[in-house]
Amino acid sequence: MKDRQPVIGVVPLWDEYRNSIWMIPGYMDGIIKAGGLPVILPFTDDENVFNQAAALCDGFLLTGGQDVAPELYGEAKRYDNIITCKTRDRFETLLLDRAIRLDVPVLGICRGLQFMNVSLGGTLYQDIPAETDSTLMHRQNLPYENPVHEVIIEQDTPLAYLLNKERLAVNSCHHQGIKNLSSVLKCMARATDGLIEAVYMPNKKFIWAVQWHPELSYKTDDSSSKIFDIFVTYANLSKLNIISGGKAYGSV
Repeated sequence: MKDRQPVIGVVPLWDEYRNSIWMIPGYMDGIIKAGGLPVILPFTDDENVFNQAAALCDGFLLTGGQDVAPELYGEAKRYDNIITCKTRDRFETLLLDRAIRLDVPVLGICRGLQFMNVSLGGTLYQDIPAETDSTLMHRQNLPYENPVHEVIIEQDTPLAYLLNKERLAVNSCHHQGIKNLSSVLKCMARATDGLIEAVYMPNKKFIWAVQWHPELSYKTDDSSSKIFDIFVTYANLSKLNIISGGKAYGSV
């Protein structure tokens, strides 16, 4: 009998018009390809249900989706294109707090990066076109798996060690981004316009987030696959309660 695969709790996306949760297959399939077992988490305010569901998981994936509520970083909503989900904000606050406290691996993607930064004291551009002079395409059209701009990878960071690259072509589908970086996060990559595109939390086994979408490009892009692979690898170490004696990717 094979060993149990590491279980990855995946935060669902919320459809406010249908009052339902949904999922992009690439989040699930990217985890499966990397050797993990994805499960969709329930949005719940029930402490017992939350604790039981979270305890089943060896890692958590914070997916894309609605904007992070501006009041969480001390601002009022300024633009009509900002769509939020308070239920999701509350749920992810509990989830990220638990993961950091117990040192459970976390990968954030797009909104996941933005929420991680806000939850840890950072701020966001509410709308990049309205609040910056950037002419870079941060919100592309179909096909979403195609890269549309490059990011510059910060050297001596976990992402640089993993990919062994200085620049990376990425896809992009967002209108918000990190304005002020949380004091407990470190930058791993920036777009050519200076916008932070990848972060990690030092002294934790694996707390990473990227602004682009590896779940849409992992089939054709080796770097995207490697991000899922290293995440699931650390979730597996978490499952086995193994502490590496070497230099961990998430502990630079």
